Parts: sequence; structure tokens; C-alpha cells
Amino acid sequence: MQVDDGSHMQIGEVAQRTELSIRTVRHYDDVGLVTPSARSVGGFRLYTQADVERLLVIRRMKPLNFTLAEMKDLLAALDVLDDPEASDSARRSAAEFLRECHAKAEQSCATLRRHLTFAEELTTLLSTRGEAISHPAR
Repeated sequence: MQVDDGSHMQIGEVAQRTELSIRTVRHYDDVGLVTPSARSVGGFRLYTQADVERLLVIRRMKPLNFTLAEMKDLLAALDVLDDPEASDSARRSAAEFLRECHAKAEQSCATLRRHLTFAEELTTLLSTRGEAISHPAR
């Protein structure tokens, strides 16, 4: 589909809105995570707000160590849950996968909090030591 109707965003704007690099947005297209909704007459990738929302889901998953396959599966599960015509079986399966992702995200957040505490402790230690060197006892 080729369009230039103003309802789509070019990759630079999408990168800016999602705080992802253009290279990363292209990579997610190449691996099939988020395919642009359209192409411009010149062949440039064009994205909708829904595409941006999908990219934001991925951006949130990345620091929590989700694999590309898990990202793809979660996006598919969200699509199923948003589809009013999805079968009950598909919805149950999608909801179960969502629960698994939620548990993994919570565990990853706990790990990150622990790592942040370690980093803050080191920062305090270095600050204290730096002050002792800057202001030696007389």
C-alpha cells in the first residue's frame, strides 16, 4: 500500500516518538515485529499510531530481557485479545501467555531494582571516597 495522506509518520518521527533509533525501528521491521502500515510513493516506510504503540510495547520489553520471539508472541497475544472475533480457545491461550509475560516482567523488574540498589551504593561509595580525596584531613 502506498500513501502520502498525512495520517502516517515517517521513520524519523516514529524513532523520535518511541525513543528508539531509526536502525532499531528498521530492524524490528526486518525481523517481522512491527511492519510499517504503508509505504510512501517513494518507497519510504510509513507508520500509524497503532504501529507506534506496538513499538512502545517492544521498547518496554527489551530492558526486561524478553527475546524477539517472546516479543512477537506477546504482540500476537495482544492482537488476539483485541480481536472481538477471536475464538474462546485463542483468547484463553493469549491470556495465559500474557500471564506468563507478566510474571517474567515482574521478576525482571525485581532484578533491575536490586541492580539499581547496587549501582546507587557504588555511586555513594565513590562520591564519599572522592570527597575524602578532594578534602583531605588537615
